[in-house]
Amino acid sequence: MKERTLAKGDKKLLFAWAFYDWANSVFNLVITTAIFPIFYGVLFRTAGIESVEVFGMEVARGPLISYVTSLAFVFVALLNPLLSGIADYLGNKKMFLKMFAYLGALSCIAMYWFSLDYIYYSLACYFFGLVGFWISYAFCNSYLPDVANEDQQDWISARGFSLGYIGSVILLLFDLAMVMNPNWFGIEDTPSDPAAVKAMRYSFVTVGIWWIVFSQYTFYYMPKGNKKEGEREHLLLNGIKELRIVYAKLSESPRLKSFLNAFFVYGMAVQTIMLVAAFYGEEKIAWGSDEMRTTGLIISMLVIQLVAIIGATLTAKASSRYGNIPVLILINIIWICICIYAFFMETPTEFYTAAGFVGMVMGGIQALSRSTYSKLLPETEDTASYFSFYDVAEKIGIVIGTFIYGAIAQITGDIKFAIIILGLFFIIGALLLTRVNKKALSLN
Repeated sequence: MKERTLAKGDKKLLFAWAFYDWANSVFNLVITTAIFPIFYGVLFRTAGIESVEVFGMEVARGPLISYVTSLAFVFVALLNPLLSGIADYLGNKKMFLKMFAYLGALSCIAMYWFSLDYIYYSLACYFFGLVGFWISYAFCNSYLPDVANEDQQDWISARGFSLGYIGSVILLLFDLAMVMNPNWFGIEDTPSDPAAVKAMRYSFVTVGIWWIVFSQYTFYYMPKGNKKEGEREHLLLNGIKELRIVYAKLSESPRLKSFLNAFFVYGMAVQTIMLVAAFYGEEKIAWGSDEMRTTGLIISMLVIQLVAIIGATLTAKASSRYGNIPVLILINIIWICICIYAFFMETPTEFYTAAGFVGMVMGGIQALSRSTYSKLLPETEDTASYFSFYDVAEKIGIVIGTFIYGAIAQITGDIKFAIIILGLFFIIGALLLTRVNKKALSLN
């Protein structure tokens, strides 16, 4: 497919960039947030076990998935800077965007065969799904200052998240219908799986197909990237070198450095909550029956996505009026309240309430963090390296967050205590945001 060359700020180019959220956000909702956590819990309950042996150790189901997630983000944090350096020197970010989008999508399809009997294969599929999603997402993020002018970055970042929420809700509704009424789709019980579980497996396939099909629009319009001039030796190490250069330059940009410190801390908590919320609800909430658990969790995730559309839009408008940093501080305070509330919740109604508040601040904090970082960048064509640094900071935070969550759950035997620790991260994040240079308060 021949690519189109469009000017920076062109509406069609902006929409194509934002549309990748439509294509890949189904992974975040269906796989990591809604269907897979339910499917994962069903496998363990059906087998009548709460733990499995992995590499000679008996690991409970909650900490196990948390550790796999943490390991995936270690891999992403290590690999992404290597790839960004190569992309900068070859001037072909789009090649890596496509490569990892396809890796993630095909891993989703391969999850159709997820089984506790083949635990290493199964966890590997989930692992590479996460890797494909996050690395392709990082490359897409790095295009933001390339495709959007500064005054466009807040609203197009929010538009991307909104498109992602809408698209993922559409697919989730289809998958929900398939899970709740498999006979409508000709899905029947098999010796290995009830019809509803079989439908969950099909939902993983729908995610992969959706991701591949709709990402083609983005691939068509995105430019290859800016080719960096200079020597081409040691390409594998250039990414690390670029990160070191970016880190050194942070001392010349105190606002950017202060913001990154805050983002590292609160981003650790945000992403960890997003990754474990459904697993938490599946295990800790008294749903009453398996059917009510499945329906309740999916409805909760739908609430989060639908409310997040409103939240991302309101956050973009609030930032234009009050400034990015004050709005981010307020959102962190709301997150603190959510963590305290989540520690005490036990009923489905309480979980639905928490889901509504999470949705209101989830999209807003992600979209506004991305656009704030983009605005604070110095004038440069090395956007892939700067966004690689942003991505590495986020992923290292997620590694720490998910590992702490899993470790506390493993040690205490109760994942509720991990929620309080995440709340502390938001407190620290809000305090660090207050230290951002006062000039950053006027960002709009």
